[in-house]
Amino acid sequence: MQKVRFFKSVQVKLVLIYVLLILIAMQIIGIYFARGLETTLKGNFETSIRDRLNVVKFSVKEEMLKERTDKDPTLEQSLKSVLNTLSSDDIKEIRVIDPRNRILASSDMSNQSIVGQRSVDRIVSQSISAQAPYEKIALDGKTRKRIWVVATPIMDNKGKVIGVVYVKSNIENIFEQMNEINQILAVGTALALAITIILGIFISRTITKPISDMRRQAQAMAKGNFSRKVKVYGNDEIGQLAIAFNHLTNRLQEATSTTEGERRKLASVLTNMTDGVIATDRKGKIILINTPAQKLLNGEQNELMGRPLVSVLGLEDEHTFEDLIHMKDSINLDFSSPERPYIWRANFSVIQKETGFVNGLITVLHDITEQEKIEMERREFVSNVSHELRTPLTTMRSYLEALADGAWQNKELAPQFLNVTQTETERLIRLVSDLLQLSRMDSREYEINADIVDFNKFFNRIIDRFEMSKSKNVEFKRLLPTGPCYVEIDTDKITQVIDNIISNALKYSPDGGNIRFGMTANDGILTVMISDDGMGIPKENVERIFDRFYRVDRARARSMGGTGLGLAISREMILAHNGKIWAESEEGVGTTIFFTLPYEDDEAGEWD
Repeated sequence: MQKVRFFKSVQVKLVLIYVLLILIAMQIIGIYFARGLETTLKGNFETSIRDRLNVVKFSVKEEMLKERTDKDPTLEQSLKSVLNTLSSDDIKEIRVIDPRNRILASSDMSNQSIVGQRSVDRIVSQSISAQAPYEKIALDGKTRKRIWVVATPIMDNKGKVIGVVYVKSNIENIFEQMNEINQILAVGTALALAITIILGIFISRTITKPISDMRRQAQAMAKGNFSRKVKVYGNDEIGQLAIAFNHLTNRLQEATSTTEGERRKLASVLTNMTDGVIATDRKGKIILINTPAQKLLNGEQNELMGRPLVSVLGLEDEHTFEDLIHMKDSINLDFSSPERPYIWRANFSVIQKETGFVNGLITVLHDITEQEKIEMERREFVSNVSHELRTPLTTMRSYLEALADGAWQNKELAPQFLNVTQTETERLIRLVSDLLQLSRMDSREYEINADIVDFNKFFNRIIDRFEMSKSKNVEFKRLLPTGPCYVEIDTDKITQVIDNIISNALKYSPDGGNIRFGMTANDGILTVMISDDGMGIPKENVERIFDRFYRVDRARARSMGGTGLGLAISREMILAHNGKIWAESEEGVGTTIFFTLPYEDDEAGEWD
């Protein structure tokens, strides 16, 4: 693997390119030089041979056209003598051949046996036939070396061929010289390549070293390390690139720090915000979800990531992801269970590029359970108030219309009608008074005039008052401590609380029943208990008895003059004293109301 990386490095590529350029240049120069030199040497050699061939041709022609006597040497002897004088190292053999292809003379002393024989070389026949010189390069049969063969016709004065001069020259010497020159060029090329490689490595290092530094810096930056800096080796283009790279590192470090800070802020906001936030990609799959959204959807992050948004929100039957992208209004999501209501409002915001391309969708989930509950309670409150007002007003209207129609003259009916009208009027006054009191408590337009009192004595006085004025055969049982218990309370408001609770206990207790009163003080908390033997409250409605206008038995409560606001007012007053109030009940057995108050932990008592 390291070898592969080495051969892929810029330094090796630069050296290889440099060497290849030099090698190609030297090869082109060498080939051009070698071919030019070869052409020149061959041309000089051929010119030299042709010049001597012309001399031989002239001498042979003179001998062949010469008039001979018996005293003169024969033609063969004369030609042999001429050829011997013109032979040299370059010329291996010269032959003179007559028009009938018979060899008349040869300059090769070791090959005189061929004289008088017929020549079998084709170029001799071609030269005679065409009356033109022919030449070729061939291999010598004995030495296996290259020779240059030339056949030139000899013409008489009338233009008739009288013979052929045939020459074999040693052209192998030219090729041997070319081989020596090529070897010299090869050695020179090798030396030049060696020097080129050394210089190429040195030159490439000056280029690749800063690049390698920048590569290492880029790798460190990819890992988040911005402390390293690239060394500047000069003021050339690479040096300027190193300076720009260092500047880029600083800017990128600043940008990364800013981005990281913003990311942490965003992560903190997403983590600590009460609203749920879900982000999707352009295909509608979840890519980000914060903790409130996970709790809402009852899932872990790894389970919800990558899932379609419409599926997670349970909207696949009603909407598609494209519908959510173009949706302007919010959607209410009902995650309620039988145990408790749970309603969220989903608002959708599209993530778009400047070009308008949709990158994804941001969904903000806001818990509106309490808001919906308040709205529902408001509607129910308005409905209850309207109903509570309408009932006595309707009764009063009926009786007043009867009186207006002449019933006032009936001495027996008129007093009854007026009594009913007066009762309903008092009921309306109580209802309006309770509503005003609740309104003041809701808007905190009241003051707690607190005094430190002995709650034991205070509680007993209230019980005594009810015990003396009760109209039913109901027994009061007191389970109270004997010692004092000091609390800081607004006596008027706590009196109203206890009055409301005892009044309800008397209303719903049957004749012969019991109402029990208890009190205990522990750890700075005073707990008060008032219990009856009434009809009780269904388990699912126990928590609702402190709601406004709630009645267990509406008909009975209304007939007894109740407004349904007593326990609601009691709850607000207890909360104003930093206490708690609750109920325990069993249907058909009875109901117990508890409330707590903070007390001075000086003298505490226990139940008997």
